[in-house]
Amino acid sequence: MERNYPHSSLVERDLACIWHPFTQAQTEPPPIAIVKGEGAYLYSDAGDAYLDGISSWWTNLHGHCHPYIAEKIANQAQELDHVIFAGYTHPQAVTFAERLLALFPQDYSHVFYSDNGSTAVEMALKMAFQAKGNGKKLLSFRNAYHGDTFGAMAAAGKSHYNQHFWPYLFEVHSILPPFSGEEEKSWQEFENAIETGEIAAFIFEPTIQGAGGMLLHSGEILSKMIKRCQKDGIITIADEVMTGFGRTGPLFVCSTLQTAPDLICLSKGITGGFLPMGATVAKKFIFDSFLSPDLTRAFLQGHSYTANPIACAAANASLDLLLESNCSHARIMIESEHRLFQKQWKSHPKLHRCDVLGTILAIEYKTEKTSYYHPLKQRLVDFFKAEGVLLRPFGNILYVLPPYCISRMDLQKIYSLIAITLEERS
Repeated sequence: MERNYPHSSLVERDLACIWHPFTQAQTEPPPIAIVKGEGAYLYSDAGDAYLDGISSWWTNLHGHCHPYIAEKIANQAQELDHVIFAGYTHPQAVTFAERLLALFPQDYSHVFYSDNGSTAVEMALKMAFQAKGNGKKLLSFRNAYHGDTFGAMAAAGKSHYNQHFWPYLFEVHSILPPFSGEEEKSWQEFENAIETGEIAAFIFEPTIQGAGGMLLHSGEILSKMIKRCQKDGIITIADEVMTGFGRTGPLFVCSTLQTAPDLICLSKGITGGFLPMGATVAKKFIFDSFLSPDLTRAFLQGHSYTANPIACAAANASLDLLLESNCSHARIMIESEHRLFQKQWKSHPKLHRCDVLGTILAIEYKTEKTSYYHPLKQRLVDFFKAEGVLLRPFGNILYVLPPYCISRMDLQKIYSLIAITLEERS
């Protein structure tokens, strides 16, 4: 029987029936009801505008409700909604895979579709472990984040994100990332892990750890690690769920590494922020290792909505926009503005660090300790929300990761508000 919520606002109805992610329902303020999106802005049912400074969890590339992507989705919805992807195919999936592979070296030969970033990682892990055919361990960086499904959680090692599930996660070998000043220690931990002979695969977020706190590390040392792994037959997996599609400047961080990893996981901005979709890009030797007359040796994995035609249409449309020169110019502008802010504020006594990588600006406030649960987080969220800006810090770490359509004026608005938090924060 249908439930009725007479005389209730959208927020009241939400509170009566919805369980929100990453939220403590007992203490969290009521959610803001968003009813419209356009460009870099979201609009509430009360008519208030909110500048989306984090691209709605890093998914939105070109602005909300971009008319070109919306048109392509509408056209596809009238042509083919969905079809099982085992034994069948369709134009949008084939076209996007062809175009995606064209952006990578020829060593990469196949794309495996899934539903989101976590599942893109899950598929890569399963490919690696099945291809290796043994019970060896996974190697990963400490403080990583690879998603919320069980395999993706386990891949990150033990953290505050998955602490309630530690007894159920498979064991991984975690090492220090090659942060500035700690490259030698990181490399030594890496060598010690490799020399055990226990490692089947190595997964990493290239150059920057996202949800772990927007922490930068050495691409040169990472390239050296990848090369050593491949020499020893260890499969390498790049989690580019956040960094892919231009977030760090180049289309993919892997293109800047001296050695290309064997598998690349993509999602987030893949459809321009319109629809969920994931992709795992594999080198030919990985794909070929599953070929056999024996069905049991095939990669018997997938999801009901694998390669959904409407999502693939959105991905093709988003890629059209991404490859236009004005998108490249927009990303360059964002990075330039971030670096001007960094130059002005990086030495501020209330900042521990101020980092820029492409369209990503990350600042860490000086506090007694760095923690995802730091009370500064909610104070910052409330402050920016009251000023009409959507930002969501990791504890005492604040980051700006906007859609590429954002204007200089809107970036300056965000910077000026950050300045207030630095000058007035007690």
